[in-house]
Amino acid sequence: MREYVLVFLVAAAVTYLLTVVAREIAVRTGAVAKVRDRDVHAEPVPYLGGLAMLGGLFAAFVVARELPFLSESKPFVFEDTLSVLVAGALVCAVGVLDDIFDLDALTKFGGQVVAVGVLVYSGIQFRYFFFADGWQFVLDPTQGALLTAGIVLATVNAVNFIDGLDGLAAGVIGISALAFFVFCYQLTVFNEVERATTGALLSAALAGACAGFLVHNFHPARLFMGDSGSMLIGLVLSATAITVTTQFSTIDIAQGADGARASLLPMLLPAALPILILVVPLADLVMAVVRRTAAGRSPFAPDKQHLHHRLLEIGHSHRRAVLIMWMWAGLIAFGTVFVSLIDDPAVWIGVGAAFAVTVGLTFLVPLLPGRGHVRGGRVTPGPDPDSETAQTL
Repeated sequence: MREYVLVFLVAAAVTYLLTVVAREIAVRTGAVAKVRDRDVHAEPVPYLGGLAMLGGLFAAFVVARELPFLSESKPFVFEDTLSVLVAGALVCAVGVLDDIFDLDALTKFGGQVVAVGVLVYSGIQFRYFFFADGWQFVLDPTQGALLTAGIVLATVNAVNFIDGLDGLAAGVIGISALAFFVFCYQLTVFNEVERATTGALLSAALAGACAGFLVHNFHPARLFMGDSGSMLIGLVLSATAITVTTQFSTIDIAQGADGARASLLPMLLPAALPILILVVPLADLVMAVVRRTAAGRSPFAPDKQHLHHRLLEIGHSHRRAVLIMWMWAGLIAFGTVFVSLIDDPAVWIGVGAAFAVTVGLTFLVPLLPGRGHVRGGRVTPGPDPDSETAQTL
């Protein structure tokens, strides 16, 4: 565990330091987010935060190879980790080009597909699912590749969709990575196997990179991750989940905390977790496509009707909207992990209580007295998100 903590800290520190370099490159290359009607920032902000995060991930990888415990792990742990980072570097490069030259949607999608191809070629893809009654469903290579592509591409674009408020995407993915680290590490504990796994290593490094970047990205942001960052962390998160199915046997994944055969959930969790974690932005993605298509516009046409925009509209400040979406991410991610690993009514009670608190903070806080403001001739609960009061909670 101590070496994983060190991996987290290395990724966080290197990312934090490299953001200064990334910001300078962004300014020199013109990769700057100009103020548009659908944006919530009031002045231009540099992009290319993904470069700093990529540097943090590779630094964590290099350091992990030299640590006493992790360096003695099986060769495939670092081989698969490097394959994920190479695919991440590829999709990050596409994002850098988009941040600088504003690529069209089809070109970006093509770059994402190539990155997925690197994962599949490296052997990182779904291979089987094991059910609680002992039945095993084995995927042929084509089925596994298609399922892998669908999950990775959906995650990459969902993360890109939620990257609309300062600190939102980095916080959601950082929390999700921590939850998945708990899942990967506890699997090794329950099954009494070697603690060094690709999933645990990548999720610790990803959480660290997100934490280091958040120092510069929390509202008011001094640097945006841009597509170079959102696509990178989306790919790494989904690929991290996939590595669990390639490095744990089906019986290991099916094992519960008490050593007995667990429910179906933990066996499907590597495939389901990226979707469950991003269920809110994925729903936002679907609603955006339907909304734009119904209006006769392209599904890729931007607008200002995403969920984070709606949180601002109902009266939440910028920071509070971000913190609420972090809470939803934590509730879904950690709730899913704990429920899948621990068969105890207390877990369900805790998840239910957390759900009630999160719902209350989402919908009731803007209704508190003294938080109304006038927008468009009507009174809307909460402080005006476009005013200076939105700078604080």
